[in-house]
Amino acid sequence: PRGIRELEGGEKQGFNTLVYQESEVDRIARVAFDIARKRDSRVCSVDKANVLECTELWREVVSRVGEEYADVELSHMYVDNAAMQLVKWPKQFDVMVTTNMFGDILSDCAAMLTGSIGMLPSASLDEQGKGMYEPIHGSAPDIAGQGVANPLATILSVAMMLRYSLNEPEMAERVEAAVDKVLDQGLRTPDIFAEGMTEVNCETMGDAVVAALD
Repeated sequence: PRGIRELEGGEKQGFNTLVYQESEVDRIARVAFDIARKRDSRVCSVDKANVLECTELWREVVSRVGEEYADVELSHMYVDNAAMQLVKWPKQFDVMVTTNMFGDILSDCAAMLTGSIGMLPSASLDEQGKGMYEPIHGSAPDIAGQGVANPLATILSVAMMLRYSLNEPEMAERVEAAVDKVLDQGLRTPDIFAEGMTEVNCETMGDAVVAALD
């Protein structure tokens, strides 16, 4: 249930309901563990199990699934601490798995750790690894046609697709290495530009990445 209703006395009340079934948590947990196996074999499950019974169940199910992945290290963290730790020490994390609302907040926080939301790729995956890949910022219609968009999140989304849906990790690494090379050369779109760097437009940045592909 969700909505806004009027109580006795005329005061309004807004309400939402957070609901997760065991099967839903089991499914997303397995996706997280499978992805971790292709990375650094660490999963951090983020919840608010000390307050929300829904995420108490979340922690229980993730822990149970984790027992089937002995090669993957599992940790748990409350969402408020996770937000702080992302800012304080982001390298402690590899794969984070959490609810939709917590993930929406933490992913934007993580994006800014790279300097711009235009740097972060994203994927929405099913159990078979099929997915939709896109920059975390979406289509950015407010800057369409101006040549100032950062194409790196889109390019890195392709790298994610190669790794997680097409099972082509070497090709993914080539794309990621090309992005790293261009950034090392000091090329920057306006959103990540800093003194001493070379400011370029969207097209020039994209062409530079293509040229840097080995």
